[in-house]
Amino acid sequence: MHGGPMFRMQPFLAVPSRLLIAPQDLRTADATNAADIYGGRFLFSGHLVETQGRSPFELKATHEDWQRELHSFGWLRDLRAADSQIARQNARALVEDWIKFSGRWHDIGWEAPVVTRRILSWLAHSPFILMDGDHDFYRSFVKSLARQVRYLRQTMNETDDGVDRLHAALAIASACLSMADQGRFARQSVRRLEHELNRQILPDGGHISRNPRALIDILADLLPIRQAFVSQGLEMPQAMLQSVDRMMPLLRFFRHGDGALAHFNGMGSTPSDLVATILAYDDARGAPPLNAPHSGYQRLVGGASVTLIDTGPPPATSVSGDAHAGCLSFEFSSGGNRIVVNCGVSPKSNPLWRRVARSTAAHSTATIEDTSSCHFLSEKPFGRMLGAPILWGPVNVPVEREDDKAGSRITASHDGYAAEFHVVHERDMRLSGDGTVLDGIDTFVGVASIDPDHRYAIRFHLHPAIRTSMIRGGSAVLLVCRDGEAWEFEAPGSELAVEESIYLSDVYGHRKSEQIVLNGAVLEAPSVAWQFRKTATARLSRRGTSDFDEVDELPLGDGESNIVEP
Repeated sequence: MHGGPMFRMQPFLAVPSRLLIAPQDLRTADATNAADIYGGRFLFSGHLVETQGRSPFELKATHEDWQRELHSFGWLRDLRAADSQIARQNARALVEDWIKFSGRWHDIGWEAPVVTRRILSWLAHSPFILMDGDHDFYRSFVKSLARQVRYLRQTMNETDDGVDRLHAALAIASACLSMADQGRFARQSVRRLEHELNRQILPDGGHISRNPRALIDILADLLPIRQAFVSQGLEMPQAMLQSVDRMMPLLRFFRHGDGALAHFNGMGSTPSDLVATILAYDDARGAPPLNAPHSGYQRLVGGASVTLIDTGPPPATSVSGDAHAGCLSFEFSSGGNRIVVNCGVSPKSNPLWRRVARSTAAHSTATIEDTSSCHFLSEKPFGRMLGAPILWGPVNVPVEREDDKAGSRITASHDGYAAEFHVVHERDMRLSGDGTVLDGIDTFVGVASIDPDHRYAIRFHLHPAIRTSMIRGGSAVLLVCRDGEAWEFEAPGSELAVEESIYLSDVYGHRKSEQIVLNGAVLEAPSVAWQFRKTATARLSRRGTSDFDEVDELPLGDGESNIVEP
């Protein structure tokens, strides 16, 4: 109704007289891409398209994700980084092409998230685009920008809840601050932004989707808008100040020693450069919290070791489109070595990998009969319209925490398997104060009659850099990190095996990895104790740094490539 044919038929006369400011773009640019774009080679989302002298906006038979990235105009930052007259003219020509071919409508180019990103990109790079341009182009640019803002304003309530809707509110507020003659629209946009921030940012700084990636994406757009308020001499909305102050510590909360964020509920590979830029705006720079009760996570710290645990139920159905069935999963790191991980999220737009990544088996926790603890809406036939949100999963996830000089302990349980298998999974974990021992006990508590054939699998997915070998006659596993640090894993009395796994969140693609698996029958062995114990520290080179600093690439197993293709 709001964004369909009737919108496209409406005349648009409310053109702002000028642009006032240009919010900063915090995302990293790559000037080397400018030459490819000028040559008509567009590499987006893993797909290379050569335009052969035509405008990319004329092309039809291209991948949808490629089109989304094209129409989002995030690549303008690469042209701007080139800082040349040719790059500026090329940017202006491509903007003109978009207005000509897609300015009225495009099935993908006018999707709300794409419009949001395009508005933010056009605003941020407007000085670069408009420099040396004539008055007619300036007028056309501002008119198209204002028309897109009006579209987003009218369709915002139909935008998917969660990050997409908050980004839409951020884009509208940014545009109203940047364009002249906005009047009541500016006041309305600030009120709506405050409403979304208060609704979506939890008291501990997490996002209602429980996805750590949401913090990065929101802060990357929120911080420039905060600076725009300062530049305009306007009073800062209280919700904006509070949200930034709450999110910054939680962003540190999810970080391992190597700077990567834990792979929970949709978090993929960490954009380290963007995270570093965001954290540079953190004035407090305090230690991360240890407890995020509203977001449903716990952090154990001992010496140089960090353990992060998912101790929350799945988010609300409306914001669970990227959430995972990973309740009670954990990640464990020591210094710069990530040891136990979750499989993460594939950068490839592939429904199969998406289903694999969201399953409980892709997480370092327990499964029963290889079944996920959450049930997802089938992607067929509803996936196109509704995605695949979580329909139901764990409801009760009680958590207890103890901290003393000897270490930190977390005890938590979830009832995600209670309805189908009559079992509650309980996990008790303790990290020693010096960080050299991580103890755990997984217990399966019956709440009704249990089928004697039901079996569990407790999985510990290992980072691809970890090398394993069975020791003590197969009763323990030796884990060796790239810098020589070593750990032993043992689970006395359990069926222990090392199996193949896959790490989906590497920046270079999917990578082969391994997982430790403990198998057993729920009735025969309802409680399993396990332990990670440090047995060797990292070797130091002559420079006083670890070998990891000197050896960038080590053999990844029998001379075979470690990259896994779908």
